[in-house]
Amino acid sequence: QVQLVESGGGLVQAGGSLRLSCAASGGIFSIKSMGWYRQPPGKQRELVAEITRGGSTNYADSVKGRFTISRDNAKNTVYLQMNSLQPEDTDVYYCNLNLYVFGDYWGQGTQVTVSS
Repeated sequence: QVQLVESGGGLVQAGGSLRLSCAASGGIFSIKSMGWYRQPPGKQRELVAEITRGGSTNYADSVKGRFTISRDNAKNTVYLQMNSLQPEDTDVYYCNLNLYVFGDYWGQGTQVTVSS
């Protein structure tokens, strides 16, 4: 059974930094990508950043230049370094694991709150 364990959320002042981590375990085969999403109130869940097993990355325009996604393939762990955080980055961040055969798995979410 696949499990995703997230950590690293919290409260930070505008301009500060946080680092999110997500460790995947349990019956993982053929990882296509891992990434982070967030869901603003009243809106659909949206991509923040993703990284493929080969290391290609994709970012939402709103976080380019501020957030960096990285991955430890040996540990099946993905990280999101978030710098220059702004109040509009406040949200619940969800870890995503996408497998070629079995599709998407989601973490429970971790709250990021940025105060002005």
